[in-house]
Amino acid sequence: MDSTDSTDTLTDISEEVRGAIAEGRPVVALESSLIAHGPGYPASVEIALALEKAVRDAGAVPATLGIADGRFVVGMDEEMIERFGQSKGTPKVSARDIGRVMAGGGLGATTVASTIVGAERAGIPVFSTAGIGGVHRGAQETFDISADLQQFTRSRMTVVCAGAKSILDLELTAEVLETAGVPVLGYRTDSLPAFYVRESDVPVPRVDDLAQAARSVLLHWEVNKGGSVLLTAPIDEQDALDGTEIERVIQQALDEAGRAGVVGNAVSPFLMRAVGEATAGRSGAATRSVLISNARLAGEFAVALSAVREES
Repeated sequence: MDSTDSTDTLTDISEEVRGAIAEGRPVVALESSLIAHGPGYPASVEIALALEKAVRDAGAVPATLGIADGRFVVGMDEEMIERFGQSKGTPKVSARDIGRVMAGGGLGATTVASTIVGAERAGIPVFSTAGIGGVHRGAQETFDISADLQQFTRSRMTVVCAGAKSILDLELTAEVLETAGVPVLGYRTDSLPAFYVRESDVPVPRVDDLAQAARSVLLHWEVNKGGSVLLTAPIDEQDALDGTEIERVIQQALDEAGRAGVVGNAVSPFLMRAVGEATAGRSGAATRSVLISNARLAGEFAVALSAVREES
């Protein structure tokens, strides 16, 4: 839907974001699940504002996105960010939950999949997140696969991320993305990053220039009539965690989860807590580093994308 369509009663776009979109200036979408389900208030609000600053410093306009009062809110002001940060019990919203949460009229914290839905609806082509969801370990038995992967086949978006979360099965995640026809580009890396681990055993096509990446994205959209492209970049080296250590912790936590009967969507939080405890909080600092570096890169890419579009 055209973001300037005044008949769109389900999308409330801020004046700044609407003006930038109308003028073809770079805009980056940011999710709100971090604010409502992240490190807790006020740290969650602080990191949300830090992400917006990183996007602005790169020359783009940030558009933090969520659901409030029955509509997508695209481009939250500080008052709305505070509302998300202080509210208790705000549901985490994936793509399948959007209609139900909108009908309820309250707040909804958007994840990767639902943020992409709202951003595309508003006309924003770039989205930044820490790491995408993917195929969970043991999915051959549980069929536990993130809705993110399905949404990438439906929405025209560039997703800037540090690959997939380390707790996932990265090889199977890459296989599903390949089968779905979702391109994965490695920005100045030859392997798929693993969130707070810089490298994995999964190779990806390397791109060293953002203008080239932007042309790749635009040509993919032109030829395929849509779909998402993943632009992955590793965490800064000084903030990265050791992959061998993280894998050992994850395997131990999986064994503990099995003994404790932890199943379904409770497994991922269980594993993330285990990693946090085992690394004495270093994983939290790494997550912050990934979020900010990805937001900055997304801003830089959005600037390059706008410039390439203008040239053509």
